[in-house]
Amino acid sequence: MIDGSRSVKQVVQAVSGGPVRVMEVPRPVIGPTEVLVRSAVTTISPGTERAVTALARSSLLDKARARPDLVRQVLDKARSDGLRATASTVRTRLDQDMPLGYSGCGLVIQVGEAVAGVSPGQLVATGGAGKACHAEYQAVPGLLCVPVPDGVSAQEAALATIASIALHGLRLADMSAGHKVVVVGLGLVGQLALRLARASGADVHGIDIDPAAVELARSCGVQASVEEGEQTTRAVRFWTRERGADAVIVAAAGSSSKVMRRVPDLCRDRAPVVVVGDVGLDLDRRPYYERELSVRFARSYGPGRYERTYEDWAIDCPPGLVRFTEGRNIETVIDLLARGKLEVGDLVTHTFDMSEAPAAYELIESRGEHVVGVQLAYPARGSEERPERPIPVSRPSRSTSPGLGVIGAGAFVTSVLLPSMQRAGFDKMVSVTSASGLSARHLADRAGFARAVSGPDAVIEDPDVDVVVVATPHDLHAELTARALRAGKHVFCEKPLALSLDELAIVEAAADSGGGVLFVGFNRRWSGPVREVRDWFGPTGSPLVITYRVNAGSLPGTHWYNDRRQGGRLLGEVCHFIDTCSAIVGEVAVDVGAVAGARPGAESALADDLGLLLRYPNGSVAAITYAAGGPASVAKERIEVLGRGRAATIDDFREVTLDGARTTYRPPDKGHVAEAIEMLARINGRSAPTAEAIASTRTALDALSALGSGAADPDHC
Repeated sequence: MIDGSRSVKQVVQAVSGGPVRVMEVPRPVIGPTEVLVRSAVTTISPGTERAVTALARSSLLDKARARPDLVRQVLDKARSDGLRATASTVRTRLDQDMPLGYSGCGLVIQVGEAVAGVSPGQLVATGGAGKACHAEYQAVPGLLCVPVPDGVSAQEAALATIASIALHGLRLADMSAGHKVVVVGLGLVGQLALRLARASGADVHGIDIDPAAVELARSCGVQASVEEGEQTTRAVRFWTRERGADAVIVAAAGSSSKVMRRVPDLCRDRAPVVVVGDVGLDLDRRPYYERELSVRFARSYGPGRYERTYEDWAIDCPPGLVRFTEGRNIETVIDLLARGKLEVGDLVTHTFDMSEAPAAYELIESRGEHVVGVQLAYPARGSEERPERPIPVSRPSRSTSPGLGVIGAGAFVTSVLLPSMQRAGFDKMVSVTSASGLSARHLADRAGFARAVSGPDAVIEDPDVDVVVVATPHDLHAELTARALRAGKHVFCEKPLALSLDELAIVEAAADSGGGVLFVGFNRRWSGPVREVRDWFGPTGSPLVITYRVNAGSLPGTHWYNDRRQGGRLLGEVCHFIDTCSAIVGEVAVDVGAVAGARPGAESALADDLGLLLRYPNGSVAAITYAAGGPASVAKERIEVLGRGRAATIDDFREVTLDGARTTYRPPDKGHVAEAIEMLARINGRSAPTAEAIASTRTALDALSALGSGAADPDHC
């Protein structure tokens, strides 16, 4: 079993700009569908990675122009959470580091239990899929790990994923033997497209403005021309017997639309034009119309890319339906290399030790010499590996407050949860971990943790950690909470506490046996507005009627809330509102009804629109309506409470109205700081586990049961 506390080096780029640098981070921790690979060689993709680093170094205005979708998200957040909270979140995002790279090769060290076809000790080609690739260790999706046979070097295999981009573009062009294919743009992807097309039996002609790139193309036995406008067009027309190219692959890069305006002159009627590179698309419709050309866009290295089911969950596409996925495209490239049908060795023009990665990126950006493929080499490591140790980040705090260990370093932890805990008095930052390692190192630097470590065990077993914060994906909450409680730690678990009654039972048993305080992140019950309303109505009296309306907003289909393993929006967010109603009433619901809005083909547990009805022992009732289709201009949350001769409303935790008298909260108060203060008080008082949080979790699970049956869980209600 791999010990999780080893540190590794990784190449990163700050989102806010600055030079590429090599950072020491905790080694990544793999999930069941992943493979841990020790890198041997990784390849820098000059076009793609130059664009990434250039965007990072651009101004905020240029970033906004490049990503208007993110600007809209910021504006929506400002409307719901206020300018101060939004500004803090934006600063946190800009203060992050991006992993770089996506094409490499290395030795398998560890294999997730759901991965088949690879085993420790094998040399594999790797596809990054948005994860770190230029790092001593990679956590690679299992379907993007392809064994490398004898006779194929690590240097060649490290080009396989980049070559898959070119291969996917050729597949979209419907290319076959005898076709005349023009490749415009002879950088690394363009050069690979030439060679792959030739290996498939096509006749190929390359075009570029750089004579050195043209000469490299000719050296592998294909025709190529320096771009000279009409003269080049005549050469292509002559080469195609005046018909024009059967397909054009656009592998050029740049903001100008000149390349795409040029393409129709090279094509025969009804030819496909496949855009692989990032080029301008300000087109004249007429020449495309006259030849009835079809323009197609290649999405990275094949079907499966950006699909969570494929890359994260390892659900492969049936070959009968999707013959060549991104993983099978990598396989094809490796097979061609093994059979000698594809030669790529001469495409690597520069090699650097990974510790010299900044110099490699400076070379790419300088454009001062002919650069095609640039690789990073990693020293071989065996028994001489660096000793096991966490990464020290700062000196240990002398504070007498409980030592804090954090599992998970996402945006919410960084921008909201941890700052709130620090304001509440948790000032002894001990250790932090995350799946990628990079985000843990970044949070450790930013928040003053003594060390960044690899894996949850390194936090839970740390003798200096008194309080474990669990802020991982939802499906790990119950397991990690129970483990930490059994280890005698206090636990702050971000909601939800559990995703099933069985998980909740395990947590309750651990809480009873461990002795530590269990606290769940139902922050709204501790907010100023909720406390004000609760005090207004008093602890006893006639029943209350609560109407809680949530304008949740829509989410893209790829959002993790649509992952059934994470509990959906009911268990992941509506649990908040269930707990808030219980806090106002002062009791736990005894009857739970729930209905889900209709969405064709969707599971009720993953519904975007929900209605819940709760009844309490004192006769109070609460109706929660959760809607995804409302406009961003409408406040996210509105609570109205009637009863005992009084009325109260809470508008988005910004304003409270009590029988017409208004109180304004600036900034909005959702109770994050007060919640942390309460937990610290309970720790100091050795309080019992948080019964109300367990009860609210059970109510949410009853609501989930009611969604499936139309009635509440009879075992509880």
